[in-house]
Amino acid sequence: MKLTRVLLAFACASSVLGASAGIDVASQPDDIVHQVKGNDRIGIAKVTDLDNKPANAVQDDDAGSKSSSDFYDSFIMSVSMIIVSEIGDKTFLIAALMAMKYSRVVVFSAAFLSLAVMTILSGIVGHALPTLLSPRLTKFMASGLFIVFGVKLFKEGLEMSKDSGVDEEMAEVEEEIASSNLNTELHDMESGTASSASVSDSHHFKPKSQQKWYEEMGTQLEALATFVFSPVWIQVFLMTFLGEWGDRSQIATIALAAGSNYWAVIFGGIIGHGICTGGACIGGKLMATKISMRTVTLGGAIAFIIFSFLYFYDAYYGIE
Repeated sequence: MKLTRVLLAFACASSVLGASAGIDVASQPDDIVHQVKGNDRIGIAKVTDLDNKPANAVQDDDAGSKSSSDFYDSFIMSVSMIIVSEIGDKTFLIAALMAMKYSRVVVFSAAFLSLAVMTILSGIVGHALPTLLSPRLTKFMASGLFIVFGVKLFKEGLEMSKDSGVDEEMAEVEEEIASSNLNTELHDMESGTASSASVSDSHHFKPKSQQKWYEEMGTQLEALATFVFSPVWIQVFLMTFLGEWGDRSQIATIALAAGSNYWAVIFGGIIGHGICTGGACIGGKLMATKISMRTVTLGGAIAFIIFSFLYFYDAYYGIE
């Protein structure tokens, strides 16, 4: 009985205290429910934000991996294209024959720098083409160019005999080097036996008062180049540069850079030229006599045809 009174008294006191504090006890459960629901909404928003961040990170990772894949693909295509195009080519034989007569380091540095400059210029020209034409049209044109190269090389390869080498082209390069007036002058300049008459004739000497400003500047630049670089270096550089100008590998480099990552094409082209030039300087003549030009030509034809299909696929489906 006393316990019942104590409980009733405690209940009455709780009611009075609650009313005096302005707390609606009956409404507390609903408020708590609303608060919980609000917290649930906040929690859902926070979870959504957390879910969005990994999604963006995944997209960035995908873009980065795609860019790396494009760079790698363009690099491999450029290296393989240069190798199949340059082995047994005129510039390859120039480096091989000059390295047999002069310092291999001098010949390699001159030929490699000449080809590197040509590759950089070709890559820049190829990169500028999509700014003049649409990228899709540029890829279609590159695809057509590669298929023409491929079919032409395939036809030439089938017409070659199985044991055909590079004897004819090597003889032509040897004759060109031997008949060069510059080559004779280089021997005289290196041995110090060049006569004043020959030097004056070779440079078309005029008195300084009769020379025009650009003639005088050209003479001074030529003298500076001869002083800084050896005559052999200058000869190899110029012969390689002129031999590569308009060559199939230069045009193919322009086409590759027009539809691919041009930095990867330039870097791959330089690496490819370095490999071919290094091989030419170390044992190029022996290599040229041992390899089968029919096999190299057919391999180059297949490579160009594959490049043509890849570029056509990218252009047809609009793949950037």
